[in-house]
Amino acid sequence: MPHSYKLRPGLDTDGPWIADLRAVVMRPDLERLGRFDPVRVRERFLNGFQPEHTFVVEVAGQNAGVIAVRPEPDAQWIEHFYLAPEHQGKGLGGAVLRQAMDAPQDHRPFRLNVLQGSAARRLYERHGFAVESEDAVDVFMVAPAS
Repeated sequence: MPHSYKLRPGLDTDGPWIADLRAVVMRPDLERLGRFDPVRVRERFLNGFQPEHTFVVEVAGQNAGVIAVRPEPDAQWIEHFYLAPEHQGKGLGGAVLRQAMDAPQDHRPFRLNVLQGSAARRLYERHGFAVESEDAVDVFMVAPAS
């Protein structure tokens, strides 16, 4: 059973802690791929952070994660979907992903990319995502709109 949670709109001030969360969550996969750089992983997020497309996941009034859904003309990109390690594996990720995918009444498919070998891929597959293409680092996935 997932935690009780709520999504709140992202704020400009959320950037630094989300960048830190990103570094923690992505570190194992990036190290496995030989691509972890503690400065770059944070800078890359902060340079592209768009709070207007971001929702913070709160559990018991505390920041527990984040998800962004960036609209493009041909797709809705799910980006920066990170949950703090203590909230992973309990159904929260699936509940948040389902809410994000159910929110827009839109014809555009959802797209995302996940690192090769990441456990998150199984979550996305359970929610209807299929591999569209892949390279040595990333797996690009697509799912139809709800």
